[in-house]
Amino acid sequence: MPVKKIGVFTSGGDSPGMNAAIRAVVRCAIYYEKEIYGIYRGYQGMIEGEIEAMNVRTVSNIIHRGGTILKSARSQEFMTSEGMQKAYEQLQIHGIDSLVAIGGDGTFRGAHEFYNLYGIPTIGIPGTIDNDIAGCDYTLGFDSAINTVVKAIDNIRDTANSHNRLFFIEVMGRDTGYIAVHSALAGGAEAYMIPEKAMSVEGLIEILEAGAQNKKSSSLVVVSEGNPSGGAYELAQKVKEKFSYYDTKVTVLGHIQRGGSPTVFDRILASQLGVAAVEALLEGLKELMVGRQGQRLVYTPLGETSSVEKGIETDLLRINKILSI
Repeated sequence: MPVKKIGVFTSGGDSPGMNAAIRAVVRCAIYYEKEIYGIYRGYQGMIEGEIEAMNVRTVSNIIHRGGTILKSARSQEFMTSEGMQKAYEQLQIHGIDSLVAIGGDGTFRGAHEFYNLYGIPTIGIPGTIDNDIAGCDYTLGFDSAINTVVKAIDNIRDTANSHNRLFFIEVMGRDTGYIAVHSALAGGAEAYMIPEKAMSVEGLIEILEAGAQNKKSSSLVVVSEGNPSGGAYELAQKVKEKFSYYDTKVTVLGHIQRGGSPTVFDRILASQLGVAAVEALLEGLKELMVGRQGQRLVYTPLGETSSVEKGIETDLLRINKILSI
């Protein structure tokens, strides 16, 4: 069946670049003379029929904005057969015959199940600051998030150097340490604590003691919130009990990492993926996520985006170790 009406929505946690992707999807659909509909509040809005036609002016002046103009929500109801039935009925009412889903692993799991039940062609665009989606080098929002984190680290280092302080900086990353590893390297941190490569408190203290012996005036430790040895506050307390060379402080960056204008990299990536998603639907592709690996666009089955683990680049771990002395 030829594509006539495309629905686009964002789901799960918001990330910088989502608006740029929405803009690209809407304008590309109109360029190819297709109707385009925005579905508000993700799957929950799909269930409740919060669906509106979009046009070129709808997405004017949003490429630079963080968040998502289509709003986002997590929907437990959608994960039931009754909820999916309601969502399908609303799409039928509006005549929507294909979807572009912008989000992370939860979004794609839902899209995969929905496709299996109702067969609506769907193309996913990876949008999450965690960068934990297989099938792409970088997800939308990751570059913006680590730039926000590194700016904070630079500011914190100024005060750390002034007062002989040890700072524990907690970043997002419940299940993955991508943000922590990249920002630790770019921010010149002495150590990082991540879910994928657990380090004991004793191992961390050894690193900090070596720095103290080298007369370091301050030290920074970047901690993923999902670190198995504990969060920043817990780690700071454990270290303080055994190592008192520095005055120990904690900063939890929290949701500041999700906000703000997307970087140039994320705006360009969003534009590429938005156009590729629409063109994939027009070519008859379905139940896939579009991502960029190197300079190529690649397509990954939605069911594999969360089932296949995306590991941290081992070379970055090696470089971090070399440069943190």
